[in-house]
Amino acid sequence: MQVREMISTHPHVKGSTNDALIRCIEECYVCAQTCTSCADACLGEQMVQQLTQCIRFDLDCADVCAATGAVATRRTGSNEEVIRRMLEACATACRLCGEECAKHAGMHEHCRICAEACRRCEQACEEASRSMAA
Repeated sequence: MQVREMISTHPHVKGSTNDALIRCIEECYVCAQTCTSCADACLGEQMVQQLTQCIRFDLDCADVCAATGAVATRRTGSNEEVIRRMLEACATACRLCGEECAKHAGMHEHCRICAEACRRCEQACEEASRSMAA
């Protein structure tokens, strides 16, 4: 991704970037795509009724990750409190989705991959939040 390159060129950033936040933005977008794909794969499974909760968590997590990535990308002005709260919500969504996908990982490879992406994103959000501590 070109997140670092784009953010570092922003006139308000002047080349000074928060590496933990940039990693988090990247993980958020990867996780959003992975969760969307996992939900779609779950819908294709014959036992789709047993994956209803997994699909819900996948879709919720994808939306939260995409929104968090977008809010964290913006550099004009300042809204750090909202960014921190989005990071917290994203970490929670990723934890819950990852836990649910892990339940199905032995039977569905897409759930295993999704659980791993959720864990990476959760950790990245927590690290980014610590890096912004006031």
